[in-house]
Amino acid sequence: MILISNGKEIATDVAFACSLFKQVKGLMFSRKIPDSYALVFVMKKAQKVSLHMLFVNYPIDAIFLDEQKRVIQTSSLQAWIGICSCKEKVKYIIETSHGKSDKIGITAGDKIYFENRCH
Repeated sequence: MILISNGKEIATDVAFACSLFKQVKGLMFSRKIPDSYALVFVMKKAQKVSLHMLFVNYPIDAIFLDEQKRVIQTSSLQAWIGICSCKEKVKYIIETSHGKSDKIGITAGDKIYFENRCH
């Protein structure tokens, strides 16, 4: 599985958080993730969401997507104290290595390509 935005690779090692338990756990208690990793949250329906960094001891980037997998917003979250929310409803959230959004140049309106593995 590869996540792609504007022809640029976001991650080659992709995991999916389909259940509520996996979404609540997210990256908590994990070691620093490699640059090639991404965790994709798949909501049952588009909804307003917020993220926290409790028990995550390294910074990450979060990419919020709508139902068409278009970027609504990106956020960088600090270790332990980071928190953010999206003012619009989202269907998918991608958590990936810190700085990835800037490195690739991901901006609102970009389309992210991946197969939803939560069906």
